[in-house]
Amino acid sequence: MWLATVLILIAALLFYFIKPLWYWSNRGVAQSRPMPFFGDSAKLIFRKINLYDFVKSFYDMYPNTSYTGVYNFRAPVLMIKDPELIKQVMVKDFDTFTDHAPSGDPDADLLWSNNLFALAGERWKEMRNIISPTFTTSKIKIIYELMADTAQQYIKQFQAGEDDFIEVEMKDVFSRFANDVIATTAFGLKVNSLEEKQNIFHRMGEKITNFKGFLKGINFMILTFLPRLSKILGLTLLDKEASKYFRTVINDTIKVREENNIVRPDMITLLLEARKNPSENSSENETSRKRPKHVVSISNDQIASQAVIFFFAGFDTVSTAMCFGAYELALNKDIQDKLREEIRETTPKVGRVTYEQLQHMRYMDMVISEVLRKWPPFPMVDRISKKPYTFEPKNKNEKPFVLEAGIEVWLPIYGLQRDPKYFPNPEKFDPERFSEENNSLIIPYTYMPFGAGPRICIGNRFALIEIKSLFFNLLSNFEIVPTHKTPIPLVLKKDFQLGVESGFWLALKRIKN
Repeated sequence: MWLATVLILIAALLFYFIKPLWYWSNRGVAQSRPMPFFGDSAKLIFRKINLYDFVKSFYDMYPNTSYTGVYNFRAPVLMIKDPELIKQVMVKDFDTFTDHAPSGDPDADLLWSNNLFALAGERWKEMRNIISPTFTTSKIKIIYELMADTAQQYIKQFQAGEDDFIEVEMKDVFSRFANDVIATTAFGLKVNSLEEKQNIFHRMGEKITNFKGFLKGINFMILTFLPRLSKILGLTLLDKEASKYFRTVINDTIKVREENNIVRPDMITLLLEARKNPSENSSENETSRKRPKHVVSISNDQIASQAVIFFFAGFDTVSTAMCFGAYELALNKDIQDKLREEIRETTPKVGRVTYEQLQHMRYMDMVISEVLRKWPPFPMVDRISKKPYTFEPKNKNEKPFVLEAGIEVWLPIYGLQRDPKYFPNPEKFDPERFSEENNSLIIPYTYMPFGAGPRICIGNRFALIEIKSLFFNLLSNFEIVPTHKTPIPLVLKKDFQLGVESGFWLALKRIKN
């Protein structure tokens, strides 16, 4: 009797864990080779591969297909590779694919669940409508002045030393710069993280953006792929101590400003203005999107949530982009020299470079675009289907099929941007891909480092001007060169976040006028 019970139990478990792993094959979609229970996630969980190579491995698995079936544990996921189908998901039929996959318990993680990235449906539309004016060109021009102050302060600290050759680990330097930019532009705080290495704002920032290590990786996987289990376990994406710190900072800052009528050109002021005048938030908003039917105000916690996601995006992703940019410039002296020449031609005789001048630097745009092509901030973006949706691929070998409601879709940015079909010799760092004559040759939806459509990263213009400001000031005064510690080639860490094994060791060589 007991043997029969055991056999029935084993059969039930096999049915539960293995049957779902034929989901895509049963629908005529080329699929991966998943493992029982783990699906395709085992290599990520046990840190055998980094997230970028993980995405690219499925992108490359079936080169001639429009999509590939993948599995997050038992859950089927569709990776779409055809730019036309990607356009359908991100733009044409956005109403079917408005939301990201849920992650974690919204009640347990208030700062995460209230941010623009995590919100869904009408709540996302309402919050986007409130926040969008904060990132219009006119508002970013105001915030740029704070950013430029920080960039100049950083360069002066390197200039103050007597050494003509300064060896530095760029990730540490650039993350401190990004930290101080976010502190002043989003939180209204003045911080100097190069001098005050252990300041609390930087320490809490590192904690709230850190997903490195085995246990944090497991936590991230459960939150992302098993949200129901994460709710039962009470897991949170953001560190609780750091979350409490940032909520306190925002609440205290808002209280002081409202009591003393303090106005400062930063994100908190702009969001407080949005709270006071929600009906005025459409001057430079996207016109292609339907506005919410009613006006919604924004609470202190919601302001804190937007500031934290701003930090979340700006601290690690922007500083990492700067690191890869510095690395590529160090290894490609001809490109660095050409960019420096444009910087010299743009530098005003009196005062500092303006927002408008930075925006008109064509070669700077080309260089940064190529950095973001080769090393995008995110390896993929995701969407969830709200209702059944029919995909009709142009490939004659593939049949149309219906995607069921609730199935997650992956859009593989890293795979597309490293595909030789779209970007010949993709491993080569070549800003000329984005020259005026070549830019028009790029197939739409093969280059989208910040995503695309209505859910494109709202802070992309802020990130770009921050990177431009940093490199303008840095290359005006220093040449970036490799040292004996510089890893050639780079070896990516086997982690969820984009990073390299031995650090971004480079040197700043003083330019003598």
